[in-house]
Formats: sequence, C-alpha cells, structure tokens
Amino acid sequence: MRYELQIAARYLMTRQKTRSISVTTVFTGLGIAIGVAALCMVISVMNGFEANLRERVLRLTPPIEVTSVSGPIADYQALAQRIDHVAGVSGSVPFLNSQAMLSSRSGLSGALVRALQLDNPVALAQLQKSMRLVSGSIDRLTASYPAVATGDGAPPMVGALMLGGALAAKLNVTAGDRLRVISPILSTDQAQLHVRVGEVIVGALYSSGVSFIDRSLVIMNLASAQGFFGRGPKADGLQVYLDDLSQTPRVTEALRNELPYPYVVRNWTQLNQAYAAGFAMLKLVYSLVLMVLIGVAAFNLIATLIMTGMEKRKDMAILMTMGASTRAVRLIFFFNAGLLGGLGTLGGLALGLVGSWALARYHFIHIPEEIYGTSTVPVAIVPSEFLMVAAAAMTLCLLASIYPARRASRRRPVEVMRGD
Repeated sequence: MRYELQIAARYLMTRQKTRSISVTTVFTGLGIAIGVAALCMVISVMNGFEANLRERVLRLTPPIEVTSVSGPIADYQALAQRIDHVAGVSGSVPFLNSQAMLSSRSGLSGALVRALQLDNPVALAQLQKSMRLVSGSIDRLTASYPAVATGDGAPPMVGALMLGGALAAKLNVTAGDRLRVISPILSTDQAQLHVRVGEVIVGALYSSGVSFIDRSLVIMNLASAQGFFGRGPKADGLQVYLDDLSQTPRVTEALRNELPYPYVVRNWTQLNQAYAAGFAMLKLVYSLVLMVLIGVAAFNLIATLIMTGMEKRKDMAILMTMGASTRAVRLIFFFNAGLLGGLGTLGGLALGLVGSWALARYHFIHIPEEIYGTSTVPVAIVPSEFLMVAAAAMTLCLLASIYPARRASRRRPVEVMRGD
C-alpha cells in the first residue's frame, strides 16, 4: 500500500486534536451520503413513474402503428401478412377508430370506439393483458346479431360493446343490457352529414386501472364497426405488437424499409412525444437539483480538507524535509477526499437502496389513483443509474480535493517550522 494512502487513512480514522475537524469530517460524510441517497431514491421513483406512464400509454397506444396517407386501408389482411414476417413482430391487428354517443335510459355519454379484429388471437391476448374482465364475455362481441329493427320503433341491432366500469356506472348499465349508439356519418362524397343510430348489447365490462380509459374507451368487433360506421371492408390501420419492447426502434426501421409510401410507420414514443419529452425534462431537472445537494457536501469537503491541512501543516513539513515531493502531499489529500467521499457514497447508496425498497414494499406514500393510475408511489430500482450517481458523487469529491491539496503542497517546510 502506498504510504500516501496509509497517511490519508490515518488522518481520516484517528481522533483529531481539534474536535471541530473530527465533527466536520463526520458531517461532511453524512452530507454526501444524504445527497447520494436522495438522488438514488428520486431516480428510482421517477423510473417507476416512467414505467407506469409507459404502461398506461401502451394500453391506448400499440408499440407500433401502421397507417396510410391515402386514407383507410382496404387490403389490410395482405398488409398484416407482410408485417408479421418482419423479425421481432409477434403479431398485428387491424383497427378502426370512431367517435360515438352512447345513451341509456339513465344517462348519456360520448365515447371513443376502438374496433379490433377480435377473432385474432393477438388482439385477444393484448386485451387480456391490459384490461381485467369484470363481467360478461368477450365472445359476445363476435356473436352474430340480426341487423333488423324490432318493429316497436327501436333502431336495428348492430352488435355488442365492451365498456369500462366507470362508463357503465355513468350509464347505469351492466353486462347484457342494451344501449343506443349514435354516430355522425359522412356520405360517400363527403358532401353531406347524417346521423346513424343503432342498438347494441353490453357484452362485457372491463377495468384497466386507469380512470380516463375506463370512462371513455369502448371496444367493438371490427366487422360490426365497419358496417355501422359505413367504412366498408377497410381499416384505419394496423396495430403491431413486438416480442421485446426494447426492440421498438429496430423493428420500426425494419417496417419502414418493408412498407414504403404510402404507408406511415410510427412507434409509441413518436405517437406520444409530448409525454416522453416532458417526462425526460422533469427527470433531468430533478437530477440536477439533487446533484447540487451533493455539490454542497463537496464544498463542505473543501473546508474540511483545508482545516486538516492547517492542523497537519507540521506533519506535511516533516514529510517534505524527509524527501516527500509536493506530488506526494497532494496525493495524501486526494486519497483523503477519495476515502471520505467513498464512505459517504457507499453509505448513500445503501441508504438509497433501503429507502427505495421500503417505498416499493410498504407503500406508505399514497397518491390520487384517478390522476396517476396507481394509489401508491411506483418505484423501479435500476442498478446502472445507482452506479452513475456514485460516479458523479466521487467525481465531485475528488475535484473538491484539488484546491486544498495545492494549498498544502505549496507551504515551505522552513516557513512552517518557523511558525510563519
């Protein structure tokens, strides 16, 4: 072991003649530990919220979406086969989106109707993954319903819907009840607007865990929606699902090469740029603010090293008269800062890990579920980001040793011994 490191460790561990230096050293280490722990916990919480936001977004938005600049896609079955052959794609589902008004005897509400090809196993798997079935059956959505009026003034039956629990409560309906669906329809030449009215059965109720989805999103079978909304045998586009979500950029680029103009390929980050950019900026700002806290502890370290240099100036003078170079004196302070910063950083990492685990395990902080989609603070511990925090803290501590080390090494032994 280098003698500079041995001396630095002795200065750190032994009791100082001046107790103020010992107390300052302890509080400097605690300051570094608290700053590192705070930053680690905040990053873990931000990662948890980011994962929660991504999950909520992907319940409404597929990983990749393929549309056409020329409008609805007629040959979507052939297009789906081309998409499914791209490496990394687990399957694709044609979809159709439309606005509608739902009415019951007890209420009225607008809704976004998302029509999917529900006989597609990929579509069923994604619905089961993102939504919990409360009552009813998805099979009711694919059942055949005669499109004829009952003769008592009721509109023709057009199919079945799957509603969110919040929307069903607003309309005061349950699985098996009937609703009227009203939608504005443009004529084929888009010159005239008329209203189409149909009757649907509430085939199932779901719960997504996200209140605004449960209040507004309605699921319908694609074939029924094509007939009622006058779209014909066409789809608005295809939802593409992946084997691994981390491969989204690569698969997006592969699909763009496979599907040239007039097709448009966009992934979930591009469809939700405002969410992604805003969250990244928020995470950066929080990290910078807490790095300032570690910086304050690093400035305290400068004061501690200066005080140590003042008390140990005679020791430094003796070392220099025995042949120690100015570089060796600087290394003593460098190692002292590294040891103190390392202990504080390790303590902060341990405290941050325990704090993040406690937040994730015991859920003692509660937040509004209707806003965030969860009733407790989400936490995601990423070891690589903990290591980045540790590296940043150690860098600041080592930079803080530069001035005290240079100041101590510039003292001449003769002046120190003479008491100047």
